[in-house]
Amino acid sequence: MSTPTTVRSVNYATSPLLASKTPPWRSRFVVLLVGLAFLVLLGRAVHLQIIATDFYQAQGEKRFVHKQPLPASRGRILDRNGLVLATSVALPSVQVDAKTFSADTAQRKALAQKLEMPLSELNERLDGVNSGAVVLRRHVEEAAWQDIKAMGLKGVQEVREYKRRYPEGEAAAHVVGFTNIDGKGQEGIELGFQTQLLGQAGQRQVVRDRLGRVVEDIGDQANPVHGQDITLSIDSKVQFFAYQRVRDAVFEHKAKAGSVVVLDTQTGEVLALANYPSYDPANRKNLSGAQLRNRALTDIFEPGSTMKPFVAALALETGRVTPDTPINTAPGRITITGSTINDAHPHGVLTVAQVIQKSSNVGTVKLALAMPARELWEMYTAIGLGQKPRIDFPGAVTGRLRPYKTWRPIEHATMSYGYGLSASLFQLARAYTVFARDGELIPVTIQRTDTPTGGQRVMSAKTAQQVRQMLLMATSAGGTGTKAQAIGYSVGGKSGTARKQEGKGYGNKYRSWFVGLAPVGNPRIVVAVMVDEPGKGVYYGGEVAAPVFSQVVQQTLRMMNVAPDIDVKAQISAKPVPSETESF
Repeated sequence: MSTPTTVRSVNYATSPLLASKTPPWRSRFVVLLVGLAFLVLLGRAVHLQIIATDFYQAQGEKRFVHKQPLPASRGRILDRNGLVLATSVALPSVQVDAKTFSADTAQRKALAQKLEMPLSELNERLDGVNSGAVVLRRHVEEAAWQDIKAMGLKGVQEVREYKRRYPEGEAAAHVVGFTNIDGKGQEGIELGFQTQLLGQAGQRQVVRDRLGRVVEDIGDQANPVHGQDITLSIDSKVQFFAYQRVRDAVFEHKAKAGSVVVLDTQTGEVLALANYPSYDPANRKNLSGAQLRNRALTDIFEPGSTMKPFVAALALETGRVTPDTPINTAPGRITITGSTINDAHPHGVLTVAQVIQKSSNVGTVKLALAMPARELWEMYTAIGLGQKPRIDFPGAVTGRLRPYKTWRPIEHATMSYGYGLSASLFQLARAYTVFARDGELIPVTIQRTDTPTGGQRVMSAKTAQQVRQMLLMATSAGGTGTKAQAIGYSVGGKSGTARKQEGKGYGNKYRSWFVGLAPVGNPRIVVAVMVDEPGKGVYYGGEVAAPVFSQVVQQTLRMMNVAPDIDVKAQISAKPVPSETESF
């Protein structure tokens, strides 16, 4: 049996280890270490709170404080009566926080349906993105956003952005134009007045939580400066009616395109600028270049017989002829340096006034050849041909008018009836203000103005009034434009028909137009109509374009409260007057 082990007690107070003396440097070293630690902590605190405070505050703000833009509303585009042609509305743009977004397959499918996008496109945008905001769809309709919001998906957010609305749609598309999705003007007034319409965005500083939700506004808010409203000279009712009439003419004659320009002769305001084909500015899917073209301003063509009144005016102004001066146009043709110019049929002896009424090529050529080429070129230049129209509108073209020194004799002749030069329909409309304003060519404007405008003197008032009577004859019995007559109003104008160039020659495609003014005694408007490539076998301007002119004149003058100047009952009871066949 083993003997129990006895536990020996130790007297720690007499322990040799504790009885040994500690070197003094050791305790001092420990104290030094503790002091250094406090110094480091103090230095770090000073660095954080005093020296680098701006840096760390900035780093904190990057994570929680954000500058939220406050978009400026783009200015409205209004017609002359204050009706809205273009305006901006705030709509939700849907985005998700990729870090917090969570949705199963069924929820994603439902979200894609609400956003009107394929599920594959939605997945492509979301997959592979771990952080940051992912925009799913911009400018979602309010009802669709409310449905999405009701789904209660985590991380789905809205950002309000402005989208343009165009109440007049296709009728005013070529005037107003459109913006891209970011609100930058691309065509028309939207492009031409981009700076005034744009405005200036504001901003505010906000604190967001980790889910991207705004929890606090901080600092001062910079409010947005909204864009200016632009009031146009366009009358939306005249614009809509002109668009309808030229569209109907294009359909009726199976034509390629058509345009109408309406000018106020007192102020130089553009009341209508309509083209067909057109487009909806708010829905530009599958848009073609043909739809986009503002043909009245951008398309140039040989103006044909619409130039003949200016040749007569020059001959009258220089004292070479009077309206009653006889010109022998027999046998209905004239040969110049081997090239023969024909009338539609022989007329024999015509007065100067009848040359315009019958649209005689031979009579016009004889008038032109009696004058130096320089004088004819100066007349054409004075009415704005070969020069870019001064109008606040993008895309207006210059046309083509070669220097007179380069004209050959045959070109001197063809220039008189509108071949060998080119102009836009807008340029022709402005040129005819010379006759409407008693010899003054007036400036034109696309913005509203209530002040009558002065013009540049091109010819005497007497000459302009004499030509006006010739234009009246051209729309009366024996003229080429009888279908231009308007119920209640006297009209004067000139039809034009020209073959279209195909390569180096002329083919069997035509342009038809009519340019005129009303009422003849005191003209208030100038209307120009062009129909491109009528395809049903009828192509004379007096047959294709003149009826559009008639309808637009009647409607426009009534809207402007211009009193009729001829007996309506007598006109209604009168039999239709056949038109003279036009020479071109």
